Amino acid sequence: MDRNSLIGIFLIGLILVVFSIMNQPSAEELARQKQVRDSIAEVERIEEINAQTVQNVESKTQPLANDSLIVNDSISNDSLLMANRIAKFGLFSNASEGNEKQLWLENDRLKVTFSTKGGKPIQALLKSYKTYQQNPLQLFDEDSTRFGLTFFAANRLINTNALYFEPMEQSDNSKLVFRLKTDTKAYIDFIYALEPESYQLTFQIRLNGMDQVIADNSNFIELEWMQQSPSQEKDIEAQRRTSGVHYMYLDEDVDYLSETSDESEALKTKVKWIAFKQQYFSSALIADDSFLNPTDVAHQSSGLNDSTVKKFSARLSLPFDKSSDEKIDMKFYFGPNHFQTLRKMKLNLEKLVPLGWGIFGWVNRFLVIPVFNFLNTFNLNYGIIILILTIGIKLLLLPLTYKSYMSTAKMKVLRPEVEEIQGKHKDEPMKSQQEMLALYRKAGVNPLGGCLPMLLQFPILLAMFNFFPASIELRQESFLWAKDLSTYDSILDLPFNIPFYGDHVSLFTLLMTISTLLFTMFNSQMTATNPQMKWMMYLMPIIFLGVFNSYSAGLSYYYFLANVISIGQQFMFRRFVDEDEIHRKIQENKKKPSSNKKSKFQQRLEKMAKERGYKLPK
Repeated sequence: MDRNSLIGIFLIGLILVVFSIMNQPSAEELARQKQVRDSIAEVERIEEINAQTVQNVESKTQPLANDSLIVNDSISNDSLLMANRIAKFGLFSNASEGNEKQLWLENDRLKVTFSTKGGKPIQALLKSYKTYQQNPLQLFDEDSTRFGLTFFAANRLINTNALYFEPMEQSDNSKLVFRLKTDTKAYIDFIYALEPESYQLTFQIRLNGMDQVIADNSNFIELEWMQQSPSQEKDIEAQRRTSGVHYMYLDEDVDYLSETSDESEALKTKVKWIAFKQQYFSSALIADDSFLNPTDVAHQSSGLNDSTVKKFSARLSLPFDKSSDEKIDMKFYFGPNHFQTLRKMKLNLEKLVPLGWGIFGWVNRFLVIPVFNFLNTFNLNYGIIILILTIGIKLLLLPLTYKSYMSTAKMKVLRPEVEEIQGKHKDEPMKSQQEMLALYRKAGVNPLGGCLPMLLQFPILLAMFNFFPASIELRQESFLWAKDLSTYDSILDLPFNIPFYGDHVSLFTLLMTISTLLFTMFNSQMTATNPQMKWMMYLMPIIFLGVFNSYSAGLSYYYFLANVISIGQQFMFRRFVDEDEIHRKIQENKKKPSSNKKSKFQQRLEKMAKERGYKLPK
C-alpha cells in the first residue's frame, strides 16, 4: 500500500471519529434513552415471567417467581406507560398526563372559560343574550372545540391541544397565563387578557427556548382551530343558510366560503383574520400582523345532528424565526354580529353583517341603519320603529311614486288611441310601434315614465330584504303575535310539511300576500296588460307566500306596511288627480308643434322601419 492510500485511510478514519464525537448524545438524551431501555427491558422481563407462569399453570405446577410477579406488576405497568409516553411525546412526555382544571376571565359582557388541557378557551358565554329557549348563550363548549399548536419536535408531531398546561398567573379575572413545560428549560406560554366592557380577548403565544426543540427546518408553526356551533335560534335551517367561514386578506379584501354548501379552501395569500360566523354571533381570530399562507379553512353542515348548526375548522400558519424568545400576538372576538360594534374595531369585521352588495349595501349603511338607530334611541317597541321607518321611507319616495302614478294615468288616457293604432297595424308591429311613439311624442308622454321611478325605489326594497333578517336588534323582540321579529311568526303549527311552504302558517306573510294582491289589482286597473302578463302578476305574490313563510317576521311586516301605505297613496292620488284634465292637456299638447328631438331608442326604431320600407308618420 502506497503513501497516498495510507493518508486517505487516515483522513477517512479521522472524519468518522470527529463525526461520532459531534453526534454523541447529550447527558440528558443518554439518561432518557437509558430510561426507555430500562422500561422496555422491564416489560420484556415481566412478559417472560408471565409466559412462564402460564406454562406452569397448564402443567399443574406452581408458578415460578409468583411473589416477584405480584410485587413488580405495578412497576412494570408504570414503566410501560412511561415508555409509551416518551415514545409518543418526547420532551413533552411529562405534560401528556395531568389533572384538568378550569379557570375563567370575565367582564360585564363576556365570560370565557379555559382548560388546563390544551391551555385553551373551552367556553364563551355572552351575558347579554340568551338562546331562543332562554338558556345561557354559549358560542361553543368544551366538547365542540379544538385549539392548539402543531409542530415537529425530535421527529414527533406534537399538538398542544392534548397536553396539560400549568396555570402560572391570574389577575383579577382580566389576565391568565398557561405554561406548557418540556423536560428541558424550554416552554410555551399562552397568555390571555380580557379587556373591560369588550368582546375582545387578547391572546399572545410566547415560545421560550423552543428554537432548541422545534425542528431546525421549520420557519412556521401551525395553529389548528375547530368549532361546532350549537343551535341558538328558532330555525336551524335559517341558521345554516347564514353561517360560514369568513376571512380578510391582508389587502383588506373580505371573502367567505359558500354558506349554502359544505366547502373548503386553501388561501394562497396572507390573511388578517378568520371568523366562524353564525347567524347573529361570531368567533373571530385576528392577527396583529398576519397569518402566513397557506391557510386552510372549511365548514360543513351535512352529517350533523339537529342541535349543531355547522362545523368550522381552520389551519393557520404562524411565523417562527427560531428566536429563543418568540412572541406572536393575536386577538379573539367572541360577540354579536352588530354593525356598529364591529365597525368600531376598524378591521372590516362589520362585513360579517350581510347588508347586501353594491348599492343595496350602501342604502343600508347610509340610510336605513342611521335612521333605525336614531329611532332606537327613543326606546320604542321594534314593531313601532318599523312602522315609523316604513312611513319615513314612503314619504321620501313620495315624489317618485307620484311621478310614476301621473305617467301611468297619462298612459291610461291614451289607451283608446293606442288600442286603435294596434288594431290598425296588427300585422305590422314595427309600424304600430312607430305610430305609438309618434303619438307619445305629440302628447308629451314618456312611455317609460312609470317604470323609472319604480326602478329607483327597487334598491330600497332589496336593501330592506337584507336588512331585517341580518339585524340582531330584532332578535327576540316581540310585536303583537310575533314572539321574535328576527324569525318567522307562527299562528298555526302543521303536523306535516307542505313542499315549498313549510310546516307552519305565518300570519304576517299571509297579510303581506293579501296586500300585495290588492295592490296588484289596483295597478292593473291603471295599466293595459296582456292576459299572460296579468296572470304572472297575480302568480308572483303566491310564490312569495311560500318563500317568505320561513323568513323574518320583521321583513314580512315591513312589506305588509309598505303595501298598505302604497294602496292608501293610490286612493289619495285617484281622489286628487283629474283624468279628464289630464286628457285635455294631452290634446292641447298634440296641437302644439312637435319637437324634432328624438330619443336614441326612437331613432333606432325609425331606422329599422325605414330599412324595411315603412313610411313613417310625421
